[in-house]
Amino acid sequence: MMDVLEFERQIAEMERMIAELKQPARRDEAAKQGIDAEAEVAKLEAQVRAAIEGYFSRLSPWEKTQIARHKDRPYTLDYVRLVFEEFLELQGDRLAGNDEAVVGGPAWLEGAPVMVIGQQKGRDIKERQRRNFGSARAEGFRKALRLAGLAEKFGLPLVSFVDTAGAAADLLAEERGVSEAIARNLREFARLRVPTVAIVIGEGGSGGALAVAVADRVLMLEHAIYSVISPEGCAAILWRDREQAPRAAEALRLTAQDALRMGLVDGIVPEPLGGAHRDVVAAAESVKRAIEESLAALRGLSGQELVERRYQRLRSIGVWREEPATQPPAD
Repeated sequence: MMDVLEFERQIAEMERMIAELKQPARRDEAAKQGIDAEAEVAKLEAQVRAAIEGYFSRLSPWEKTQIARHKDRPYTLDYVRLVFEEFLELQGDRLAGNDEAVVGGPAWLEGAPVMVIGQQKGRDIKERQRRNFGSARAEGFRKALRLAGLAEKFGLPLVSFVDTAGAAADLLAEERGVSEAIARNLREFARLRVPTVAIVIGEGGSGGALAVAVADRVLMLEHAIYSVISPEGCAAILWRDREQAPRAAEALRLTAQDALRMGLVDGIVPEPLGGAHRDVVAAAESVKRAIEESLAALRGLSGQELVERRYQRLRSIGVWREEPATQPPAD
C-alpha cells in the first residue's frame, strides 16, 4: 500500500471510497437501493482529480520536499529499467571498493548507446543500509568519475540521475577523501568532451548532488528539490530548532520552479498528476522524452564546443547586477 502524506489524506479517503464502490458486492447492494454505482464512481473520480489539481497547484516548499522524499517515488534504477534497454551495471572505483549508493553502466536509449550513472537510495531498510540511503562515500564518486571517463573514451553521451540528501559525512567517508572526490568530479565533469545531461529526480542535496550534476543540460522533475543543505540542517543552524524545517524550506528556494527562475537548471520535467509516485510509468515516459530532447539539442557539437558552452554556463550561475545608488535630492 502506498504511503500517504498528511496533505494527501482527504484524497486517499476518497480513493478508498471509489475502490469500495467498484467491488461487485457493493455494486449489487447499490443497485438494490436504486443507486447508480457507475455514476457515483464517475462523480467521485472527478472530485478526486479536482482535489489533486487543487492541492498540487499550491504546494509549499516543505510539502514539495516531502514529495521529493516519498518512499514510493521512483529511484534511479526504476528509471533505468523503464527508460533504457540492456543496461549493464559496472561496479567498483578500481581503488578501494564498490559503493552501492552510486549505480551506473552502459545502456541503450532508442537504439543509441549511452552511459548512465545515478544515486540509489533503496526501498527497504536492508537495501537502504547497504546503499547508505543514497549518500555516497569517496568510492561512489570515484566510481561515477570512472564511468564518466569510459563515456568520454568511447564517445557515449552521459546521463546522470541525481537523488541524494547529500554525500556521506561519517568518519569513514572523511578518511577516504570524500571532499577531494567531490571536488575532482566537479572539475572533471566540467571537462568531459561528450554530451552530458543531469536530471534531479528527487533530492538534490549539496555537494553530493553537484558531484554528478555538472552537465550541459540540467533538468529537474516538477516536485524535486535542489539545495545547498537540507531544510532540517538549515533550521538547526539558523534557529537551533529542526522543527523550523518548513520555514527553512521556504527560505532556501529549493523547488524546481525556484531553480529554473534563478537559472540553476535548464528545464522542468512534468510529473503525473499527484506526483511521480502515483504513476511511475508515466513519470518515466516524461523523463525519457526530456532526455531524448536534451541529447538531440546537443548532437553535432564538437567536444571543444561542449566544454566551452559548459564553461560559460557555469560562469553565468550566480550573476547579479547592482543598481547604482540613488542620489539624495538636492537642497
